[in-house]
Amino acid sequence: MTVIKNLTKRPRPAGWRLGQHQPTPDRWLAPRPTSQHQPTRPPANTSQHQPTSQHQPTSQGTRHRRALTAMAGFAAALVLAACGTNGNSGTGGSDQSQNNPPPGGASTSGTVRLVTHGSFAISDDVRQLFTEQTGLTLEVLPADDAGAMVNQLILTKQEPLGDAVFGIDNTFASRAIAEGILEPYVSPAAGPEQTQYAKDGAGQLTAIDFSDVCLNADLTAIPQGADLTWDDLVKPEYKDQLVVENPATSSPGLAFLLASIAAQGEDGWLDYWEALKANGLKVVSGWDEAYYGEFSGPSSQGTRPLVVSYASSPPSEIPDGADKPVTAAALSTCFRQVEFAGVLRGAANPDGARQLVDFLLSDAFQGDVSSKMWVYPVKPGISLPPGWAEFAPLADQAWTIPAATIAAQRDQWLAQFTDQILG
Repeated sequence: MTVIKNLTKRPRPAGWRLGQHQPTPDRWLAPRPTSQHQPTRPPANTSQHQPTSQHQPTSQGTRHRRALTAMAGFAAALVLAACGTNGNSGTGGSDQSQNNPPPGGASTSGTVRLVTHGSFAISDDVRQLFTEQTGLTLEVLPADDAGAMVNQLILTKQEPLGDAVFGIDNTFASRAIAEGILEPYVSPAAGPEQTQYAKDGAGQLTAIDFSDVCLNADLTAIPQGADLTWDDLVKPEYKDQLVVENPATSSPGLAFLLASIAAQGEDGWLDYWEALKANGLKVVSGWDEAYYGEFSGPSSQGTRPLVVSYASSPPSEIPDGADKPVTAAALSTCFRQVEFAGVLRGAANPDGARQLVDFLLSDAFQGDVSSKMWVYPVKPGISLPPGWAEFAPLADQAWTIPAATIAAQRDQWLAQFTDQILG
């Protein structure tokens, strides 16, 4: 994050009250994608890429898992790139190679190295299919959050850690493009359904999945949680109940900040966050800490019944013996998040990276993303996990901000947030 110094703190205007600031114009509202992207229950004879049970993600990993091993693996790779010395980059995880890679993350023959966030997961059979189709071995280097991943890729761009990247989202895409970490490449497999998400015109990223980042509520504590609005969050009855991720280090945190800017307007968002702060807001570093550590949902260990997560989170919170989740997303607060893949500039295996980006749009991988990472595939006609049609709907109109506006304003907004809300 570029910190803008000597910012003048703005006091909250006298008489500031709920609803005083008008929402940003409709151009910052994203309509629900076309009907072919809507949740549909899979056919009775579901494919092998569906979850192993109706209510729980498979064990290999999703956004609903801890990322400590992933953080260690990426840190080790970063040290290797910075020092330029050989060493074992493995961390003992199933995704890490046990061989000593060359300095700077260079790929060996027949291997393509994917830098990604700590929530990346792929089924064993889908991974094997990639090898069968391309002759390449996939090696995964997971970071923690997408924001931290982009920062690390910028720091190591002279000696790239891998060949391809997955998980740069629309809140950080403009920074990745501006810093020159990507080679021009858009998969020829991307049809109009995918290219609608990539509007920056740089031709360096291919959309792979999307989701809505929203406020999630523990319904056992707040039964009306699905109906909460922005104004509700600053009311006294919700004091000390909300935890969010730091937008400077977390992609869902930044997505929620951008949603608030779109909703409250550029002249009102900072006053709104000051009101949240006065109402007991808690800010933590990332999604994992917020959801598992602070949230009071059944899979978490915290005490706060409001958290920033995903519209697709509730289906994972159906207790044993129950038929519906005990959490819900407040769809009026959602920001449409899109994840991209691309080829890293200076990659040792750029051809393998392009083949990998192409594969991420295959039916096999697109059919895997919902059950493994709890996001929506960008490819139409892909069956989704059971329960999504009822419990993980997309927002009818999610908040968005144009990529050019994010690129121009992001650093200033983050600096203001850090100075006045975290300071």
